[in-house]
Amino acid sequence: MKKKAEWPRKLRSYDWFGGTGKNAIMHRSWMKNQGLPADTFDGRPIIGICNTWSELTPCNAHLRDLAERVKRGVYEAGGFPVEFPVFSVGESTLRPTAMMFRNLAAMDVEEAIRGNPVDGVVLLGGCDKTTPSLLMGAASVDIPVILVSGGPMLNGKWRGKDVGSGTAIWQFSEMVKSGEMSLDEFMDAEQGMARSAGSCMTMGTASTMASMAEALGMTLPGNAAIPAVDARRRVISQLSGRRIVDMVKEDLKPSDILTKEAFENAIRVNGAVGGSTNAVLHLLALAGRIGVDLSLDDWDRLGREVPTIVNLQPSGKHLMEEFYYAGGLPVVIKAVGEMGLLHKDAITVTGDTIWAGVKDVVNYNDDVIVPKEKALTQSGGIAVLRGNLAPKGAVLKPSAASPHLMQHKGRAVVFESIEDYHARINRDDLDIDENCIMVLKYCGPKGYPGMAEVGNMGLPPKVLKKGITDMIRISDARMSGTAYGTVILHTAPEAADGGPLALVQNGDIIAVDVPARTIQLEISDDEMAKRRAAWVSPVKPLNGGYGGLYVKSVMQADTGADLDFLVGPRGSEVPNNRDSH
Repeated sequence: MKKKAEWPRKLRSYDWFGGTGKNAIMHRSWMKNQGLPADTFDGRPIIGICNTWSELTPCNAHLRDLAERVKRGVYEAGGFPVEFPVFSVGESTLRPTAMMFRNLAAMDVEEAIRGNPVDGVVLLGGCDKTTPSLLMGAASVDIPVILVSGGPMLNGKWRGKDVGSGTAIWQFSEMVKSGEMSLDEFMDAEQGMARSAGSCMTMGTASTMASMAEALGMTLPGNAAIPAVDARRRVISQLSGRRIVDMVKEDLKPSDILTKEAFENAIRVNGAVGGSTNAVLHLLALAGRIGVDLSLDDWDRLGREVPTIVNLQPSGKHLMEEFYYAGGLPVVIKAVGEMGLLHKDAITVTGDTIWAGVKDVVNYNDDVIVPKEKALTQSGGIAVLRGNLAPKGAVLKPSAASPHLMQHKGRAVVFESIEDYHARINRDDLDIDENCIMVLKYCGPKGYPGMAEVGNMGLPPKVLKKGITDMIRISDARMSGTAYGTVILHTAPEAADGGPLALVQNGDIIAVDVPARTIQLEISDDEMAKRRAAWVSPVKPLNGGYGGLYVKSVMQADTGADLDFLVGPRGSEVPNNRDSH
């Protein structure tokens, strides 16, 4: 049932532009220097287009075109569009890591929306952290919003084969180290990896977060998978521009859509698509912004029963083009619903239920979206491990891991920092074999800072040359959604915050049991206490600027690594309702 609100009614923008007072006249007259007719401010919905376009964010470099398509839709529906920029968090180029700036970008989005005269907003994102930062900031303000993704790139191509962005990098670089691929071949493959505008065409974090936005109900059905350069990406942008005007009239806000049931739907869909571990952090943070009680336990509980049915890299073999042509995310959502694992009555930005948008879709390729009987893994989702090495949890993506390592005990080979890893990993005298467990410290939210995607450590050449392609790796870092392997991530508390990971020494035995959801450092409590008493953090404090604020305020991975003072809904009203004059 669609939400009903009085219409016509006085909108939020009236506080800026309505009436005949001095302030209204000033606000209108300044806007009119752009050549706007007087009836622009006749009470029609003013729609912000919140754009993360940037040429330094390659995934989002085409969003200016999509903004123009959104504007067409807004005008057609009787609204007035105003485009504004926000901080664009570029995954591929931003240092020390884009994750450090996700919260800053969310702050930018939040205050840009709250402080400006807009009645509804279309969010334009694509690159990994732009989607969660847009949703987090918008959720904190809670006025009508709809998200439009930039879409994935065309499939990479090299020597007659499909090449997946990100995934191929990890694979090819390991092949170079093992001697299976020459450096010249590696360089030659580079040119075919990114053939068009758009984000990674694997089920990396960008495609995962587009899928999460759609599963949460924050986009029109089908948004997640349309390739960036497909004409239908422009069509859905224009339709979203039309729809946001009606959402304003209906007063349909994020708090109406982002319910606990919506998050549960998204978590199950993440398991079905084999989505990125980064989605754990982003959905936890988003839930915190809107005031929904979501935890790592929800991720583990809900993911256990979901089979991974999307055969895409890095878990499978296909890429996002094939996924879209097969029917895209609506087919997956329908399949999850038919398994009895979907809250079918959850409301979306359409104003209707999520089930209404998918119940009639068809799967056009059951090698891409496979039947549950042929699932890549019957227990997809995210496994949450706990034990004395990660009391507040660590995560692993079963669909990208090796079955023979799901229960394993091995000797720890410890890297005290990412620099230590790079200095020693290629050395012939490194005391390591395929049965060892690689441990990387001080790469969590405070330690890196920003929790970089370095958790999927490349294996040592001496192991790769044996034909071994996977080992257990443990860290407080993240990994790219395009990566694969038996990689345990997000250990909480992190090493820099005094977590047990900081106390692991070379030669310690670590036991991992994924079915039992345990991760245990096999030393006595007395030895653990002795090491803790002697521990001194090697991480230098970061003072001043956003970096200093981040390190002082960032929460741990088990709650989404948001800044502690940003958690909880705050509403759309400008503080004290003060105007600028």
